[in-house]
Amino acid sequence: MKLKKAELKAFLDEKVIQYNNLKFIESDPIQIPHQFSKKEDIEIAGFLTATIAWGNRKSIINNAHRMMELLDHSPFEFISQHESADLERLQNFVHRTFNGDDFVQFIKSLKHIYANHEGLEAIFNKHAEKTSLQQSIHEFKKIFFEIPHLERTKKHVSDPLKNSAAKRINMYLRWMVRQDQVGVDFGIWKSLSPSQLSCPLDVHSGNVARKLGLLKRKQNDAKALAELDKNLRRLDPADPVKYDFALFGLGVFEGF
Repeated sequence: MKLKKAELKAFLDEKVIQYNNLKFIESDPIQIPHQFSKKEDIEIAGFLTATIAWGNRKSIINNAHRMMELLDHSPFEFISQHESADLERLQNFVHRTFNGDDFVQFIKSLKHIYANHEGLEAIFNKHAEKTSLQQSIHEFKKIFFEIPHLERTKKHVSDPLKNSAAKRINMYLRWMVRQDQVGVDFGIWKSLSPSQLSCPLDVHSGNVARKLGLLKRKQNDAKALAELDKNLRRLDPADPVKYDFALFGLGVFEGF
């Protein structure tokens, strides 16, 4: 499907309006952080949910609810005040290859980040580049695992500098940074701008992007993400990842 730039923009802008609205929340993992009102609770719930956001959406949502239950529905309080004994109940958690040991490691690493690095937003802001947060993601991973950790858990945080498209973290950053006026994305990280975001690239968004001529590269990796980013920034440099709603909606809901 080859459209001229103006036609493509009009088509995608229409799809953004169709999917970037409150109804989207009902079937999306973003509903989990929407249960909270405190900034730290939203960002921690969002991060943990995004971490397990692969596979069947229903099971992602169910397991993310379970995570919040295990954290007493107060993720920030649990992370900052837990005792070693509190971590035992997390051991039975499992979502695909993310298990109880990984969950415990994530809680310890998050505690370290809030205690010693001023929280999640501060890390991403500190290492941000003008039109990209991929370097920030790389630095975040280093900080996340600078405390004693299990080697197996490292695979659950992607590194764009190792050619990963880092789909889940880019989705998480969209949730935190993008202010969409309609109440889907939170926009609570004011130190960063939507213009720095990258589109969460997965099978669905990648396939749709290729059909629309926004992406030529076959693999869904960091190089493909850079190519897609460049093309989406041409359509809207201020808010390029709003098109995630269009690409995702066309792929998942319309089988485009």
